[in-house]
Amino acid sequence: MADRVLLITGASRGLGAATARLAAGSGSGFKVALVAREAGSVASLAAELGEDRAVALGADVGDWPGISGAVAETVERFGRLDAAFANAGIGVGTSFFGTDDPDPRAWEAMVRTNVLGAAYTARAALPALAETSGHLLITGSVAGRYIRNASLYSATKWAVTGMAGAIREEAVGTGVRVTLINPGITDTDILSDEQRRKPKLAADDIARAVLYALQQPPTVDVNEIMVRPTGQVL
Repeated sequence: MADRVLLITGASRGLGAATARLAAGSGSGFKVALVAREAGSVASLAAELGEDRAVALGADVGDWPGISGAVAETVERFGRLDAAFANAGIGVGTSFFGTDDPDPRAWEAMVRTNVLGAAYTARAALPALAETSGHLLITGSVAGRYIRNASLYSATKWAVTGMAGAIREEAVGTGVRVTLINPGITDTDILSDEQRRKPKLAADDIARAVLYALQQPPTVDVNEIMVRPTGQVL
């Protein structure tokens, strides 16, 4: 495991940053490519982890040239790609009746990032992952398993649930493993005020789930992990 290379999108904060620290830390042994919209937002994290173990890359996951270029730069820098964590995501409040957000064009960035961004990241990384019998991980959500009232965010995560299954089936015979990580309410900056008052997971809790999947032997494909804080109903 000492030479394995992991690319993480949405690495500037929250689940992405926590996973990077755990993966590059003592005992885990990953080199990490940290992807965020602006390379500067992950530069300090890359410096913290060490220039021999981490690289800061700027790319919008919803932009094909950007994310495919980040994958190519990772392979050029480290010589291989063993795992990719399509983690970037954003949340926008939704009212389909227009009571809270009268301009629905605000939804476009969320759909592009959460759905197309995950798809672009997978498409960019999978050829390299096939060369190493690697591992694709995607951040879904408990909201992608249960209907959420007035939530287009939930709908994007339902799309990601289907996407992970479709990729896993296409990957059969390649040696590539696919894992969908479904967090419950987690203490990140996309929480609503109502969610902040409920039991919450820490970003490190989800990072440990990611590392659990990554640390399984090549014969074990952990297809889905759902993690809720104790006391969350759905």
